Amino acid sequence: MKDALLATLTEEYSAVEAFASILKLETKALTALSPLELLPSIVEQKTELIGALAKLEATRDGLLAQMGLPRGWSGMELAAASDARIADQWSLLQKAADRAKRTNTSNGELIRVRMDYNQRALTALQVAVPQKVGFYGPDGRIPARAAV
Repeated sequence: MKDALLATLTEEYSAVEAFASILKLETKALTALSPLELLPSIVEQKTELIGALAKLEATRDGLLAQMGLPRGWSGMELAAASDARIADQWSLLQKAADRAKRTNTSNGELIRVRMDYNQRALTALQVAVPQKVGFYGPDGRIPARAAV
């Protein structure tokens, strides 16, 4: 049972490292002038890896339950306390997850900054181009306030 848990942890570590690599690509895309070309494939890859990670976590929790341990972090801490190989792999997994979390948080901030910039640009454009009375709107109609 411990060998199966160790194998699952090793696979989970590899998946988290792959996820972290995708997050670094996302960082580059978010800092590019035109990220829209790059982001769809990155989001697709992230979605696949999130699904794989969820399955691995469920497998890990199932193995912990079969070993008579609680699921989640507390069960892993107990398993790691009784096996040095599991402890080493668990430590690697936690460090990789922390790195991925920091990168993901940073990417979230990049997205927020970009959205804020876009909102300010849109507001500036709306102020710079006031609605002219009698001009057709985007739907091809004269706005109601202009038709007076």
